[in-house]
Amino acid sequence: MKFIGNIEKGLSDSDIDNFLADIYREIGSVKKILIIHPDYTRVDFTDKIVPTITGELRDSGTVAIDFLNAGGTHRKMSEGEFLSKLGLKGKDNRIRFYNHQYDDLASLVTIGSIESDLVKEKTDGRLTEPIPITINKLIFDNYDLIIAISGTVPHEASGYSGGLKIFFPGISGPEVIDLFHWAAVLVGLPVIIGSVNNNARDIINQGSYHIFKKIRTRVYSFNMVNTEKENGVLPVGLYVDQDFEGFKRTYQAASSTSSKVHVEYINEPLKQVVQEIPQCYDEIWTAAKGSYKLQKPGVMAKGGEIIIYAPHIKYFHSNEEMNREMLKIGYHCKDNICVYLESNTGVCRNVAAHVINLAGPGTFDRSTGKEELHFKVTLATGIPEAVCKSVGLGYRDPKSIKKEDFNRPGRLWIKEGGKYLYDLKK
Repeated sequence: MKFIGNIEKGLSDSDIDNFLADIYREIGSVKKILIIHPDYTRVDFTDKIVPTITGELRDSGTVAIDFLNAGGTHRKMSEGEFLSKLGLKGKDNRIRFYNHQYDDLASLVTIGSIESDLVKEKTDGRLTEPIPITINKLIFDNYDLIIAISGTVPHEASGYSGGLKIFFPGISGPEVIDLFHWAAVLVGLPVIIGSVNNNARDIINQGSYHIFKKIRTRVYSFNMVNTEKENGVLPVGLYVDQDFEGFKRTYQAASSTSSKVHVEYINEPLKQVVQEIPQCYDEIWTAAKGSYKLQKPGVMAKGGEIIIYAPHIKYFHSNEEMNREMLKIGYHCKDNICVYLESNTGVCRNVAAHVINLAGPGTFDRSTGKEELHFKVTLATGIPEAVCKSVGLGYRDPKSIKKEDFNRPGRLWIKEGGKYLYDLKK
């Protein structure tokens, strides 16, 4: 593994360029390359890496540079969003942009499955079916090289994002995305988030192992870690390695760095928190990170409130079918949703995982139908009050939210909502 890092001062553009120049000398010339990269919802420094890559490739005579957005179930990116994300001023006839479409069966191929015994083991017996390994078939095209650029931050379904997650479930099919996220919920968000090694990450590794057995070209991991300052993104680490074991090494190293820069520690449980959600999270599906990042045990006081402050958000999901399903199910704790699924077997389990994760931990009495959530989630968004209440969430008019009201003990206003994981000081 090769890496460059500076947590204290960050990395300059010239630091990154010089580091990458050595990497490209090792790679050598290629004619056709696929670059898999994060989508519009990720704040990172992909735009500082890609221009250097494309410059080096042009100089070495590359004839085709394909970009695949690893968006999971997120909406498609426009060409303008691709250019902005990748730091490109335009594209020539060698460059093509591809949105991963998780539900486009023509763009997918199934190469095997994760055996049910492993799934059962990793979910303590709560999920007993195999997980099919369905993946975007572009990665099996006749490329000379694949580079997967990923960013690493604490993540609710994988411990930390980055690394092999960009393949499984990042460019996977609907069954993978549904069953993986459901498996992660069964393991438990508070247990997973901020842990480098966990049962959900074991499932990612196993699925990716089968994928890498089928890939017939070199695959490089470019794993990024960055913080955010008022003047933009500050890179603090870049880790590069190759092939399956190399991806695991870069994940371990990047996660270690992320744990030092992406975790905020508090002295006592919080009674009320405002998560000010950035513009890149434009639906509740992604803004829900404002709840996820406060679910380490003890961070939220029992009966506390998380306010998702995002006046720009108008809907739960841009996909109409998923949006309808969320409105139908509502936001409830895991035990409640598990009972619901017993008689509603056709529900998308990725949606079920999302509503559980946003609502947070709680209890549900099957005999009485009484649910008690550990904390309350309130939306201060562009979604009407009646809709919020219909799905079991609180409502606040965004205009009524004043930052100065949260400058007292037990209250907190978080400017970069959903970006940092909060934990109690040990």
